[in-house]
Amino acid sequence: MISRAGFVAVVGRPNSGKSTLLNTIIGENLALVSHKANATRKTMNFIISHTYKHHEQCQIIFVDTPGIHKKEKLLNQFMLDSALKAMSDCDVCVFLSAVGDSLKYYEEFLNLYPKKHILVLSKIDTITHKDLAVEISKYQPYAERFLALIPLSTKKNLNITQLLDSVSENLPHSNALFDEDDLTTHTMREITKEMIRQSVFENLSDEIPYESDVLISSFIHKQNINEIFAKLYVRKHSQKIITIGKNGQTIKRISMQARQKIEELLQERVFLKIDVVVNKDWLNDIKTLKTLGYHIDKSTK
Repeated sequence: MISRAGFVAVVGRPNSGKSTLLNTIIGENLALVSHKANATRKTMNFIISHTYKHHEQCQIIFVDTPGIHKKEKLLNQFMLDSALKAMSDCDVCVFLSAVGDSLKYYEEFLNLYPKKHILVLSKIDTITHKDLAVEISKYQPYAERFLALIPLSTKKNLNITQLLDSVSENLPHSNALFDEDDLTTHTMREITKEMIRQSVFENLSDEIPYESDVLISSFIHKQNINEIFAKLYVRKHSQKIITIGKNGQTIKRISMQARQKIEELLQERVFLKIDVVVNKDWLNDIKTLKTLGYHIDKSTK
């Protein structure tokens, strides 16, 4: 029986490994992962159960957040606001810092979040034990600000349980907040959108992944197949040409890879059709952003 439960915001600079960490914890590739920065645009909730101290059952709702950064476009303002709201609403906050990161990212976080938190030092498999000791020492002057400092590697699965124990220890006593079989609070439309976006990031370069987004126009579950129709927004006609590719090969590859990801998750057949649409102002247009699922506060414009 669940005795502790709560929301845990995972925050950090863009491309610090937040989504990779959460995919490792939940055992599914649901969070968008890319070597390109700022892939995550919306908060995503992932639910796990964890046994703490061999007997106490905890339900942890991890909240994947956009990287903390400031830019002028409305979409970027939405991303920052989403991260700040997750930090404000959470029961526990985890700050992820990759080895070698400048302290300025952590100091910026401290200015935004005055409460105690868990500090995770990620990607420790990339450095020696001696260098790790140096990295840890960088954060010791801030020891009064964090609940725990946990060196961690998702690649080698090091100290994942230690992180879950530390999170569980700081959750409030509570019954389960969600059904214990739930993996996420998000709909299949939202997850499908992220899987298509991941395929875009994997197949396109330069500015196109950052200046594109996905709208799921239709998601119909039939007896033997799921039919999904999507629109891929880009800002320029030249981007549309590149995205479609010669003889449509690029968009076919994007569609095929996304379809395979969705089929693997659903364990069902999927038909996926993606149309590429030009909308030059979508990054700054409130109406379009809301259509795409980004609910912008007009006061931020």
